[in-house]
Amino acid sequence: MTVDQAAQSATTSPEGGQAEPDALDSLMRWTLRPGVSVTVLHNGVHLRGWITSVTLEGGAGLPVLWNRLAETLATDGSAELARTVPAGSPLRAALVTVIDQLHAHDLLVERPGGEKWLDAVADRPTVAAAALSRSRVRVLGARPDGPLSRAAVRALDRAGVRTETVETADLPDGQILLVASEVDVSPALAGEQDSAVVVGLRSGVGFVTPVGSALQARADADGLAERLRRREVHGAAEHSGPAALLASSAVQRLVCAVAGLRDPSAEAGDARLLPGLPAALVAEREPLRGEYRSWAGSVLVDADRVRPRPAVRTLAEALARIPVLTDRMAGVLDEPDPGPLPQLPAALVRCSVADEVLLSGAARADLARLEAVCRAAELRLGTEGWDLVVGAGADHARGRALRRALTRQHTATATHVPWSPDPEHHPQAHHWWSVLVRRLGVDAEVAVSRLGTGGGGAVFRARFRERASGLLGTAVEASADDAVAFAALSAVVRVQSATDAPHARHLVTPTGASATLARPEATAPWEDTGWTTAWLAEAAGREPELQEALAALTGWTPQPWEPPAGAHADVRVLWSALRQCGFSVLSARHEALSAEGSP
Repeated sequence: MTVDQAAQSATTSPEGGQAEPDALDSLMRWTLRPGVSVTVLHNGVHLRGWITSVTLEGGAGLPVLWNRLAETLATDGSAELARTVPAGSPLRAALVTVIDQLHAHDLLVERPGGEKWLDAVADRPTVAAAALSRSRVRVLGARPDGPLSRAAVRALDRAGVRTETVETADLPDGQILLVASEVDVSPALAGEQDSAVVVGLRSGVGFVTPVGSALQARADADGLAERLRRREVHGAAEHSGPAALLASSAVQRLVCAVAGLRDPSAEAGDARLLPGLPAALVAEREPLRGEYRSWAGSVLVDADRVRPRPAVRTLAEALARIPVLTDRMAGVLDEPDPGPLPQLPAALVRCSVADEVLLSGAARADLARLEAVCRAAELRLGTEGWDLVVGAGADHARGRALRRALTRQHTATATHVPWSPDPEHHPQAHHWWSVLVRRLGVDAEVAVSRLGTGGGGAVFRARFRERASGLLGTAVEASADDAVAFAALSAVVRVQSATDAPHARHLVTPTGASATLARPEATAPWEDTGWTTAWLAEAAGREPELQEALAALTGWTPQPWEPPAGAHADVRVLWSALRQCGFSVLSARHEALSAEGSP
């Protein structure tokens, strides 16, 4: 609604009645936030603040109205303005509309304020200033006269915060710890309410941890230092730029936490940052830049700081969280990348696991990326002999675990089911069979069987064998056609891998477990089962009953897993990161599952 429209829609108060208080009546409490720039337009006004902006449009009289309002905000003449502008008049409606927009875009601040910079950024500058006046920040480090410590002290002085420099051998060279505490806090509460942040800088690469307790900040610093060690440029000359950037950013984060302001990472407006996860600032010298990155790469010490995210429910959620796990600077896994690999007939991606190549294939690249991340995490977690299954949420993990268990189990009763390719009956099964046999020219045959004694839900297994070399692909699904489709697709991925990635050590082939994630809320009218999206939507509807049948056949229910007390630190860090991103880790029976060749 424009200002003119608001004015035209105004109504007068009932005769003899008293108008309800509005935004103009309370304007005396507010003033324009310092630093707001104003551009008067032909028929409106544009205002730009620190992180927000708004354009108000109306008639030719709007700039005149704005000048009147701006003068009132600057001189505290709001009481007189409210008294002279009649209630229910179009002029009052226009003024209220403008004031409401200023509030909505955070362009007004309460008066009287604190320091000038607090007036510009704080919703309650007086309260923020009081919190800072009660605080003291200790700057701890092995080199009190080093560039990081000096830059931090200068930034704290500019913010008007009391500072104490402490020399300690408890921190590695190239790191400082900033701890903020209340000066007059009770000794019984000392340390419990402290906020801390660690700054680290080595060989041209540095970081600022999220704000937390001193113990959590140290744990985050250890994790970030380990992640960034591979990015260090050894032999580089020391430069003051990164130290000043990192130290001032750390002070900004800590001061914002003490004053009750939003963390600077929240002001970045970066859609890549995952809501609910802390963000670490990572800086590089060549070129000099700093960037906030979602951080889940340390074991949580502060249980209440970040809780594990809700389980992944959709493929979009999974794909949004994968970059946190695979971030090139701060991630815990390697990023799956198609690179030069072909994307037809099946989509292929690759990543590294312990200096070995993992190849994943699926009907689409996004599904291949998801399966690659899950399998890479399983291999990394299983370095000490644990047999584990990782999934994007409990349902995905459970589906992967049960299929893998039954694929490796040979005791289930099997009844042969005849199958022949029919493009009308199941387009996807026919398509992938045709790709394997006709397009790739593989001399393969398929055997389909129904597993179990017939009680409960249906479970079908399909196996493609090449007459010359043996088993190419296998799948366990809720229908014979789905089983054939996934088994043929798996065989296609295996054939492609032999040609396009012969050095891959680990191969991940697709299953229907991801169908529940990939299922859309709705499909287009023209999408039938010949389309991957519609096919997966249908398969997702059969998944719950299939999982119940698989659990009955295997006599096993997957259980959540967490690292035991003696687990390696890397295992605990990866497990914690997976949980923080909403992924599930399940234990698997060693005798039922193989550590290689997940279907």
